[in-house]
Order: sequence, then C-alpha cells, then structure tokens
Amino acid sequence: MNFLYWFTHQFSYTGDMASTAQYAGWYAELAKPFFAPPPWLFGVAWGIIYPLIAIALLWSIYLFFKKRVSGGFIALFVANILLNLSFTPILIVTRDNLLISLSILAVLLSLVWLQVLAWKKTKVVFWLLVPYVLWGTFATILQISITLLN
Repeated sequence: MNFLYWFTHQFSYTGDMASTAQYAGWYAELAKPFFAPPPWLFGVAWGIIYPLIAIALLWSIYLFFKKRVSGGFIALFVANILLNLSFTPILIVTRDNLLISLSILAVLLSLVWLQVLAWKKTKVVFWLLVPYVLWGTFATILQISITLLN
C-alpha cells in the first residue's frame, strides 16, 4: 500500500477498514516481546490519554494568553501532537520498523522536553501528561523491541 492509496482512503469508512485490516495482519505476523499487550489495549490507553492531552493543550493555551507560558511552549506542544499524529500513518503506510521506531522516539523525546518545561511553568499540564509519558515510554520500548526482533 502506498501513501497516495492510504491518504485517499483514510477518510472513508471502507478505506479505514481496509487499512486497519491490512495493518492488523502485518502486525500479527511480527515477532513481539513477552510484554506486548493485546491490540485492543492500545485503543483503551489512547481513549484515556487523548482527552488528557486535549485538556492540557487547552489549559496551556489559556496560560499563554495569561502570559504564564511562552509561544515556544505552545509550539513544542503542537509539534509533539503533530509527531504523535504522524506516527500512525508512518506505521500503516511504511511498515518499516526502523522508521517507525525513529518516529515514536521523536514523539517521546519531544514529550519529555515538554514535560521538563511544564514542570517549571505549570504543574497542571505536567500531571495531565504523566499518563502520556508513561504510555509513550512503554510504547517506545515495545516498538524498539519489535524492531530488534524483526
């Protein structure tokens, strides 16, 4: 599957189902470490984490207008979200474990940087993003392990 195919079908139900089914088959065939969770757990985790990210971003924007966080903080937050959102297309389209590992590592590094700044500026954002950091760390270790096993 190439990027153009994925992109043109991403926003339709049947295209999404086809992408998901093709990815699920590929993922099922990969060697995984003993600590790999069942696939359904990813949906549960992100179903909790994404609302927390949204709340943290909204709070950060509020703090930006109150001049308590900088535009750089907001830019880093948005960059992290964009890196996060680019992970799935990279995963589904390329199926290149090394590239996927680099992508998730970029997400985690930008998130850790964001957390260092958040600790100094806003403990609310810091604590809202703790589940994201924990899951992101686990997911990064899992992906690097999958890369090394395959």
